[in-house]
Amino acid sequence: MDNGSSSMPQLSQSIRHLPGIALSLLVTLAAVMLEKLEFSVFGHSWLESLVLAIVVGTLVRSTFSLHRRFDPGIDFSARILLECAVVLLGASISLEALGRAGAWLVAGIALTVVVSILLSYWVGRAVGLPPKLATLIACGNSICGNSAIAATAPVIDAKPDDVAASIAFTAVLGVAVVLGMPVLNTVAGLSDIQYGTFAGLTVYAVPQVLAATAPIGIASIQTGTLVKLIRVLMLGPVIFALGLIHGGRHQRPSLRHMVPWFIVGFALLMAMRSLDLIPPMALAPLAEASGMLTIVAMAALGLSVDIRHTARAGGRVMLAAVISLLVLGGLSLILIAVLGIP
Repeated sequence: MDNGSSSMPQLSQSIRHLPGIALSLLVTLAAVMLEKLEFSVFGHSWLESLVLAIVVGTLVRSTFSLHRRFDPGIDFSARILLECAVVLLGASISLEALGRAGAWLVAGIALTVVVSILLSYWVGRAVGLPPKLATLIACGNSICGNSAIAATAPVIDAKPDDVAASIAFTAVLGVAVVLGMPVLNTVAGLSDIQYGTFAGLTVYAVPQVLAATAPIGIASIQTGTLVKLIRVLMLGPVIFALGLIHGGRHQRPSLRHMVPWFIVGFALLMAMRSLDLIPPMALAPLAEASGMLTIVAMAALGLSVDIRHTARAGGRVMLAAVISLLVLGGLSLILIAVLGIP
């Protein structure tokens, strides 16, 4: 009886996820079909299914009032599935690639994050935002978007309204950046490696980096992912520093916030790839699985963004977030030039 009773809540929890997962899969299917339609009409796919999934998902969320029953599955798809995709991506990158990145690049990424946080905080305060809201936007902009905001909030005892406003604009800007990055590359004329580095330094979430770099090529994908993961690892030191600054008065984040499990999983698969512990025949299926999970996650990400709600968050928040993003982009281009990345 005990085993049966304990399994019922788990089954109920799984059933709660089904509507949102099904909707995410439906949006994914629509994105894939639209990409095929693009190719059949133009002979070329101008927008990859990764990007189309975000666009379609955002349009659905912003056009229709989705019932709350969709939320658990959408959240599951946007977080857990994308984290699984990142873990599987570790099989495509070896420690040799990390070694090629070099200590100077790692140090440059760390310095960029710190400077970006300081400048973004100053921008937020300059446009009239309260200190805690400015801190949330600065950390979200400079490290990893919503994850950084969620980890920072309990440390600085941020208000729920401030957290909601920060996440809303981060989500919308994240989508805008993914859509605009390939266009920017056409104007800037960056090489595949430079573009991957720039995307890894500026795009908020790991799967968004995949979406932004996929149209350019595999070199951009691998470079962007590697740079982004190094940037994500800065979350731990930053949260620790904020805890010290605030004198330990507030709730400390758990270890899983400072070192996300998918980063550990990514590192393990990367190590296994480097030690030839993954059969060569498994590499392609792992990459394909990672790609498909990412598309579903991007569809769910789009389904999480309601442009109508974002418009209510306030002009000052929007101004601070946009300026902070531009500052981060400028810092990233400076780093690329200083390091002489080819």
